[in-house]
Amino acid sequence: MAASTASSGTAARGGLGTGPIRVLALGNELIADDGMGIVTARELCRHLAVAGSPVPAGPSFDPAVTARAFELPGAGRVEVVETALTGMYLLEAVVGASRLIVVDTVVTGAHDPGTVLELREGDLAGPRGGSPHYIGLLETLDLARAMRMEVPVDVVFVAVEAGDYVTVGGEMTAQVGAAVPIVVDRVIGLIQGGAVALA
Repeated sequence: MAASTASSGTAARGGLGTGPIRVLALGNELIADDGMGIVTARELCRHLAVAGSPVPAGPSFDPAVTARAFELPGAGRVEVVETALTGMYLLEAVVGASRLIVVDTVVTGAHDPGTVLELREGDLAGPRGGSPHYIGLLETLDLARAMRMEVPVDVVFVAVEAGDYVTVGGEMTAQVGAAVPIVVDRVIGLIQGGAVALA
């Protein structure tokens, strides 16, 4: 990913990014519904490989990260990054993207398991949390902006309300598994949408 960020051009601060659209899929397949982001990333890649052309993703910045890249007509370069990393380990995953779409499960307690939510950073305001990944991701975005690094102003979270987020070795619940194709469709729609400004 470092190579793709460097070669994708430099966006003017406050202007529209020339970097890739990046889908950041967070999750851990070892913990029941927390694996949804990873499963969604792989299904999304199958769709993108049909819709566009796979291209080299560049070197991965961490062995715990899997990155794939595609050139899509009308959308340009799209990178799909899947990882269980949290916190500052995600810095390189957010810097240099013209648009960032985050896929993960959340636990709000306000929705039935399997409910698909489309959220913005402002929707996650207040105590950082809702997903173990968000605790570090939101602070990482804040820090990158404070350091005047190029990160998207508008980050979209496509999240699914988890039913079981504690069972180690457990399979995804049926409700969350059924949400995967809905999330894939939602992410594809966002990829095909307009660009957002960089901070």
